Amino acid sequence: MTIRLRELNKIPNATYDTFKKAIENESPEICANAMVGLTKVVTYLLNRQIQSLEKAFLREGGLRERMTKARLNIRNKEQK
Repeated sequence: MTIRLRELNKIPNATYDTFKKAIENESPEICANAMVGLTKVVTYLLNRQIQSLEKAFLREGGLRERMTKARLNIRNKEQK
């Protein structure tokens, strides 16, 4: 099951239909394994997104800082 799930995860733009056969399988074990596998994938992707957001925050600052910088840039351009 793990190998098949890895193969399915490589499919670009995978949808529910991609995993439907496993998720809606009559065997509760297969359903559970599919859900556990998909949960692991989602957790991995969310952790990567959080790390990316943290790096962007440290590089660029928060929303308020970026808004202030943009406002000051426009003021400086208008004064020239």
